[in-house]
Amino acid sequence: MKLSIKKNINVPNTLTVIRFIVIVPMVQFLLKEEYIQAGIMILISALSDMMDGFLARRLNQVTDLGKILDPIADKLTLIAVVICVNVIYPEVMPFVLVLFAKELLMLAGGAFLLKFRIRPPAAKWFGKLSTVLFYSSITTLIMLKAIWGYNNDILTLTLLSVTTVSMLFSLVMYFILFVGLVREKNKADMELQECQAEEGTD
Repeated sequence: MKLSIKKNINVPNTLTVIRFIVIVPMVQFLLKEEYIQAGIMILISALSDMMDGFLARRLNQVTDLGKILDPIADKLTLIAVVICVNVIYPEVMPFVLVLFAKELLMLAGGAFLLKFRIRPPAAKWFGKLSTVLFYSSITTLIMLKAIWGYNNDILTLTLLSVTTVSMLFSLVMYFILFVGLVREKNKADMELQECQAEEGTD
């Protein structure tokens, strides 16, 4: 895959790089319990995540590098925030385990597709929905604690449960999509083999 430097320096990819950069101060603020600053970093990351894909399509600046960096930025941000939240809210450990299981399965699915030379699909609406719910839940919990000193176990578990359900739904939908891509590849390979066999008998 050839990556042109000039082609890849664009607005969407710059926004994606910003998401990588804000991970460090975001983690520092969270662990220091400076929640307002942490919330601002999370908000910047969330807005750049929503805008990079939109601008890439709108400005016709979709690149292979962007397709690689975007999901990596998503996963690193998600994992960093969840680890920090687990430090602040130890009771969310089950949520953390579900998240890591989901991300590992997604990575395994992507690696499987690449092994058989199948291009992994671009982010879908259900994946973006789970990301939006994640950011919304975490930002809500952090801002409530930062501004009003409010900490409610029922609210925490409710928000994280909704986020977990959306992530599991996203995982199932991507699994169905992966299976479809594998079937299409197998069908195309069989058709190619049949054509080659017919040509060999001529």
